[in-house]
Amino acid sequence: MVSSKKTRSGAAEPHGAKRLSDVAYERILEHLFAKKLPAGAFVSQNQLVEMLDIPVAPLRDALRVLEVEGVLTIHPRSGIEFVKPGLELTRSTYQYRTILECAAVKVFAETASDDEIAALLAEHEALSEKIGRTGLDAEALAEIEHLEAALHDSIIGALGNPLINSGYKRMHHYLRLVRLERKMTPPLAQRSLQEHVAILKACKARDADAAEEAVKAHFDAALRRHMGLY
Repeated sequence: MVSSKKTRSGAAEPHGAKRLSDVAYERILEHLFAKKLPAGAFVSQNQLVEMLDIPVAPLRDALRVLEVEGVLTIHPRSGIEFVKPGLELTRSTYQYRTILECAAVKVFAETASDDEIAALLAEHEALSEKIGRTGLDAEALAEIEHLEAALHDSIIGALGNPLINSGYKRMHHYLRLVRLERKMTPPLAQRSLQEHVAILKACKARDADAAEEAVKAHFDAALRRHMGLY
């Protein structure tokens, strides 16, 4: 017999099922990243209930979590204001990433297996070659996102610190927000991939200092691209 627990509405929730507050949290972020909720939007709680098809109680729980994470501000008796990415948020996001990953990549360079580094390097080089040959289509864009997560999550994961993992995950919400208006062209995509390749080659050589410098150079260049300086 499958055990269950009661939700706030009184309905039975199957054991192992997602809490409605978690569903609300995910749907809010999905709507933001899909631009169904514009960055900087000011909406009422009732509008969100209708838009997300989530009851009020779990929605409120999700909103409180997202407010703590800095994604939105709850204005009592007024509405919910979502963060609008700007220069300051962009700078803060990349500063945070640089501090964490410069420390983490030195550990990754010394502890990652040869096979893991080689696999990541091969995937990056293959995608760069593919973009140079056939251009930047939807499949290539999805592969870029995959490799972005694969590399940076592996670097942060090398620290083996659940508190850092949790903070990094929250930071990634900001990163996706500041990237909503990002322009991506084949030259920019290849430039980013080559910056990743430089990090991986330093790690392959087990040169922790060079890996740290490559991470700094990557984030400096990424910040310039976000600021339109290229």
